[in-house]
Amino acid sequence: MPAPSSPVSFADLLRDHAVQLAHLDPAAPLDDLEPLRGAIGAARVVAIGENSHFITEFSLLRRRILRFLVERCGFTVLAFEYGFSEGFALDAWGRGAGSDDDLAAHLAAAIPVGVEEPLHWIRRYNATAEVPVRFAGIDIPAAGGSLLPALAPVADYLSQVDPEVVPAIREAMRIAGSFAGASAAAAAPAWARLASAEQNALSAILARLLIRVRALAPLYTARGDQREYEIARRRLEAACHADYGFRAMAGLYSGSGLTADTSARDAFMAESVLWHLERSGPEARVVLAAHNAHIQRTPVFFDGNLTGLPMGQYLHDRLGDDYFALALTGITGNTADMRPDEDARFGFAIEDTPLPPPEPGSVEAAFADAGLDLGLADLRRARAHTSGCPDRIRIQSSYVHTPVVNAFDAVLATATSTVSDVESREASV
Repeated sequence: MPAPSSPVSFADLLRDHAVQLAHLDPAAPLDDLEPLRGAIGAARVVAIGENSHFITEFSLLRRRILRFLVERCGFTVLAFEYGFSEGFALDAWGRGAGSDDDLAAHLAAAIPVGVEEPLHWIRRYNATAEVPVRFAGIDIPAAGGSLLPALAPVADYLSQVDPEVVPAIREAMRIAGSFAGASAAAAAPAWARLASAEQNALSAILARLLIRVRALAPLYTARGDQREYEIARRRLEAACHADYGFRAMAGLYSGSGLTADTSARDAFMAESVLWHLERSGPEARVVLAAHNAHIQRTPVFFDGNLTGLPMGQYLHDRLGDDYFALALTGITGNTADMRPDEDARFGFAIEDTPLPPPEPGSVEAAFADAGLDLGLADLRRARAHTSGCPDRIRIQSSYVHTPVVNAFDAVLATATSTVSDVESREASV
């Protein structure tokens, strides 16, 4: 349907054009999701967000939308907010390698952000699929908690193609191991306590290794093969971006940081999505699962300060309409606030926090006013012909202030949100 020719209110647009979905269950019939097919069009990367990790409803919806995009729209890759280096083992598992115990071992050190269930579905699907679905990690190693998942396989690679530099990468691994944690929240305080000489030595070694790996590409590929080289180089880039992130976080926490300095992680994730897309063939289409704050197309501001440029902004700049961002949010219920806690396993404690009523001006308030309790809205029709567009969207128990209709291409709002039982999920892996 063409966009209206005269301005209408955003609430009226939702009432007239938003789609009420019928199911949360990932195994339920998919017909109610058919309007999503028209919304995404021919986009090659469809990002599915969430306003908070550890939310049951968002996990269910992601799994259901993944199934729809694969079974009915021909998507062939699931890219996840999970380590680029670590993702190759999960891809192999999803294509039939190893056992359930092997998957549990791979995920044992990872933050339980909802990757396990989609992998089980991918493995079942691939058992009979003519075209298998691949899994792709896109993030810096261990969510910024440790450089070792990237550096260890690079060291193995260099021992075969450039043994002269193995002592250098072993020294980098020694320093990195001294502050490694399960996430950036755990590792960043330990990095900050390192002597500045150690911090600087690590950065210098990584920078020198990366320049050498790039410069000696013809030599390395002659001694090995092209794919091994490309993966090793990308892993080393991941370690460099993670190392940069420690300095950026230290500056942010101390108040002395540079503007938008935490963008390095999102830039790396965007480049990783493109890396996988380019190597998956011209017909490949990618489902991308990450936090709303990573997939949005507009800069991230908190308290009026530019905090970072998100992955979605980079992807939209590169792909244009081939990038589609779908935000997931909740109107009421509870959310998972993450409070720093060095004694907790991942460096933060998860607090089950009740949500207050949606703030006026928020997209959640607009969905509530429209009477939608599991509603999908295509926001693109609102960009030119709608007044009163929302200027904020929930992030945990707070809000990101941004022009929502420009930040995302669509929003799917649940009536309520429920915090997952993360402790039992940790125990299961």
